[in-house]
Amino acid sequence: MENSNYLGTEKVETLLRKFAVPCICSLIISCLYNIVDQIFVGNGIGYLGNAATGVIFPITVVGWGLSLLFGDGAAAVLSVSLGRGETKDIHRSVGSAISGSFLSGLAVILIAYLWGDSLLRLIGATDANIQMAHDYGVIIFAMMPLALTQNTLASIIRADGSPKYAMAAMLTGAVINIIGDPVAIFVLGMGIKGAAWATILGQFVSFAICAAYLRCSKNFRVKAGSFRPGADFLKPVMALGTSSLLTQLSIVIITVVNNILLVKYGAQSVYGADIPLAAFVVIMKLFQIVLNIAIGIAAGAQPIVGYNYGAKKYDRVRELLKLMIRWTAFSGLVCMVFFEAVPGVFIRMFGSADDPVYFDFAVLCLRIYLALILVTCVQKVCAIFLQSIGKAKAAAPLSILRDVLLIIFSLLIPVFSGVTGIFWSAPVADILAILITAAVMARVWKELSCESKVQEPVAAILPSRRGAIITIAREHGSAGKRIGQLVAQRLNIPCYYKELVAVAARESGLAQEFISGINSDENAVMRELYLTTDPVKRAVAAQDKAIRKIADSGSCVLIGRSADYVLRNYQDVVRIFIHAPRSYREKKIIEMYGDSPEAARKSIARSDTARAAYYKSISGQEWGDPHGYELCIDSSVGEDAAASLICDYINRMGKL
Repeated sequence: MENSNYLGTEKVETLLRKFAVPCICSLIISCLYNIVDQIFVGNGIGYLGNAATGVIFPITVVGWGLSLLFGDGAAAVLSVSLGRGETKDIHRSVGSAISGSFLSGLAVILIAYLWGDSLLRLIGATDANIQMAHDYGVIIFAMMPLALTQNTLASIIRADGSPKYAMAAMLTGAVINIIGDPVAIFVLGMGIKGAAWATILGQFVSFAICAAYLRCSKNFRVKAGSFRPGADFLKPVMALGTSSLLTQLSIVIITVVNNILLVKYGAQSVYGADIPLAAFVVIMKLFQIVLNIAIGIAAGAQPIVGYNYGAKKYDRVRELLKLMIRWTAFSGLVCMVFFEAVPGVFIRMFGSADDPVYFDFAVLCLRIYLALILVTCVQKVCAIFLQSIGKAKAAAPLSILRDVLLIIFSLLIPVFSGVTGIFWSAPVADILAILITAAVMARVWKELSCESKVQEPVAAILPSRRGAIITIAREHGSAGKRIGQLVAQRLNIPCYYKELVAVAARESGLAQEFISGINSDENAVMRELYLTTDPVKRAVAAQDKAIRKIADSGSCVLIGRSADYVLRNYQDVVRIFIHAPRSYREKKIIEMYGDSPEAARKSIARSDTARAAYYKSISGQEWGDPHGYELCIDSSVGEDAAASLICDYINRMGKL
């Protein structure tokens, strides 16, 4: 494994520059297609053309989300499988994901063509732009199967260790689109259809380049049978990719809601329905570019922050946070100044500047909507920072806070102020979101400044004789940890509990607190989303690798962390499940933690549910099923007696 010590020693500003710049470039390239179309369509056709492409945008985002469902899911499965050393069936997971993405593209075509113009009107098309939206959409939708497959392949290629190849494929397609748009629109006179043809030509070339990678992939080889979709392979892919799909669907909801509101309130104004819709499309493209810069800074900082937080180098973590905010604020400030000082330049870039009504309205709304873009960027970066240090409970709501507020205010403000109120919803949402975020970050900063200096368990793997590898799964309050420690003492072998987490943190550069909390007792909805996020998938892979590394060192006791499943292909593994009556466990928790009886009952319910959900998510099996263990022991017989039963079994079976 690549030595990551430099993350804790090299100058943080240098590290941030090294990691953030590629992230920013990747994000900018990913949004070039639609932006380029907007620019050339706006200049060649006018604001009605921009409105038409804006109508199609939600459907393309749905397609993008489906491609990420399979692409990010397959990338996660690939990464975890490589970490576990289980490469035999990777080609089936990859092939099934590619097939799933292609079939999803066919489904999008079917829905779009069956519903046709009715679908377009539902998401905001007007009488003035529906024909152009139809003409543009018919061509764009025809490419959906290959476009979705290309996006899926790009995610797989990055996970296979070739991010530059994936970036080159995307960049090549974007360049072709940039060249093709003016040729098709202006030289060939194809209008909005020309923009669509240029887009799908770029997508096809990107697809071809990505598909060619399958012949020289590093960690798998696909064959004809690989592409036969299999439920066993698609299920984990789709489970791990769900978070990415939901993120894209939230964008669709915001876009569709705003499109409908803009058409409704625009029709009641002097501007009509099409001018507000077209202005919003242009403004959102500018917003997307600036936000991608901020997200690129935060995403680039994630591994650096996580490593230093895990290493308890809190001064470096605070320095990184200040740098992230400083860089984000500076880039946001520069953009904000330009947007407020010379908004006309950006509106003219997208065409239709010769229409004074459209131009004046677009300038006004750009100034309003992007007035606090600096604040938006900082708020998003803070949410990602919290995710980087393992504070998922705070990060998850903060990440969607601004979007939720935006929808609420978009529904409320225009009732009193008309169509411009939709644009005023952005700065109002930004103010409230940053106030809440500031309160959260102030508490986090204080915690970082006063963080305990208590030493974590040493991340050391102790050599041991060959023999039994004992895994202990246990119900909350059953004293399973103590029983495991007693077994290790009596057999004179190492015991790993928090030490396991320390090893995983050292090997991955992730924070110990983050890895320790991946099976925390969240509510059901948040837990399902949390377990599919990229940082958690990285933590699971690191943890599994640490478990196997410990097992390879010799006989030991491993407590929790689904070690029984991780080591399912190992010899000499003795799988133990510790349980006890609810009354016994409640009493134990009250004695150990001083909880009230009611608190003890709730603690047991939450913890057991979380452990079962985590085990199910990584294994597809039921936690606590007696068929999965050599011994299931009721610890109410006493901790010493339970430990003796395990030791007697190990000795009788000749495992040591």
